[in-house]
Amino acid sequence: MTSYRERLWPAAWMYLALALVIPATLLVFLPINPTVGAVTAVVLYAGCIALLLMTAPVIAVSQTHLMAGRASLPLELTGELSTFEGQDATAERGPRLDARAWLLIRGWVSPVVKVEVVDELDPAPYWLLSTRRPNQLVEAIETARSGR
Repeated sequence: MTSYRERLWPAAWMYLALALVIPATLLVFLPINPTVGAVTAVVLYAGCIALLLMTAPVIAVSQTHLMAGRASLPLELTGELSTFEGQDATAERGPRLDARAWLLIRGWVSPVVKVEVVDELDPAPYWLLSTRRPNQLVEAIETARSGR
């Protein structure tokens, strides 16, 4: 059973930024054929949106595992949990980032949760996860680890 689930949907500005595909496509195809240009622009924009939505990762906590995207970490191998927001979150994704860390970060989701990995065989010292609800994620992990 999953006690926490969050999909990291793209922010609204991402859809607007992707709209730049339309004039770029028109610029290429309008001199050839205006109808082909318009159809190609719409199809390409719709394809980009579909790709963005289909690849939005999921973060979930079950009774035994923390799942982030395609990766899974047994809860008994998780250590200290830390939440960061604002400038602290930016620093965790930048200057304070350990190059060995496992990342599931998205530029349109500012808060992050740092999950220490206590497995000696794992080369990643911690996971850094973007989340819109950092406190709820930490609470779900702690609750699942305690077996409640």
